Amino acid sequence: MNTSIPPFGLGTFRLKDQVVIDSVRNALDVGYRAVDTAQIYGNEAEVGQAIADSGVPRAELFLTTKVWTDHFARGTLVPSLKDSLRKLRTEQVDLTLIHWPSPGNAVPMAEYLGALAEAQDRGLTRLIGVSNFTVALLREAIGILGAERIATNQVELSPYLQNRTLAAFMRDQGVHLTSYMTLAYGRVLGDPVLQAIAQAHGASTAQVALAWALQQGYAVIPSSTRRENLAANLQAQQLRLSEDEMARIATLERGERQANPASLAPAWD
Repeated sequence: MNTSIPPFGLGTFRLKDQVVIDSVRNALDVGYRAVDTAQIYGNEAEVGQAIADSGVPRAELFLTTKVWTDHFARGTLVPSLKDSLRKLRTEQVDLTLIHWPSPGNAVPMAEYLGALAEAQDRGLTRLIGVSNFTVALLREAIGILGAERIATNQVELSPYLQNRTLAAFMRDQGVHLTSYMTLAYGRVLGDPVLQAIAQAHGASTAQVALAWALQQGYAVIPSSTRRENLAANLQAQQLRLSEDEMARIATLERGERQANPASLAPAWD
C-alpha cells in the first residue's frame, strides 16, 4: 500500500485564490500528477477548480487533503471530509491525513483515527495517514491502526532538519515518509555545500535538496508559483547524487525547524 504514494507532488500551503489556481494549472501542464492540499489552507475549492479545468482525467491524479484539528470528533470528521470532497469536485481523495495531533489531546487519538478509518471504509479516501507525528505519537497510532494502514507520516524534513530519529523509526516500522518544506522555505537555496554540488551537476540547489530527499526514499511536495521553477523542481527526479555528495549534505543538519506553531506542535524528537 505504501508504495502507491507518488514520490513527487505539488504542495499548495499558503497559496490562495488565483495564485493557487495558476500554480496547480501550470504544475499539471508541466507533468505533475499529485497535488497536496488541506482543509486549513482554505484553497480546496480552487484546487478542485484548477483540476477540473485542466482536462487531466481524475484517474491520473493523486489528490491529498488533511483534516483540521477542529474536525477530529467522531461526529464531525467524516462530514468535514465530505465537504472537502465537494470543494475538490471528486467522490474520493487518494489520501487523507490527520494534519496535526490533537492539541492537548483534546480528542483522543483512538477517536480521530477511528473516524479516519471509517472514512476509508466508506470509500471517501483510498488511503489514510498522519502528519506532524513524532515517534511516540506514531507508535500510538500504529497500536491503534496497525503500521500497514498508515500510508505515510508527512513531516518537515530538509537538509537543515533531517529528522533522523523519526526517519529511522519509520523505516523500521515500514511507514513511508513524506517530506514537506524540503527547501526549508528557501533557506537552503543559498547553502554553499548545496551550491557546489549543484554546480558540479549543472543543476539548481533546489534540485539537489529535492534529489537528496528522493534518494532516501521520501516523497516530496514542493510548491512554487512560477512555471519555470515547477518544471525545474520536477527534474530533480532525474538527478543522482554520489555517496560522497549525500554524506556532505548529511553534515548540514542543524535542527532548524520552520513549522513549529506553539498551539499545535508536539514534543518533537
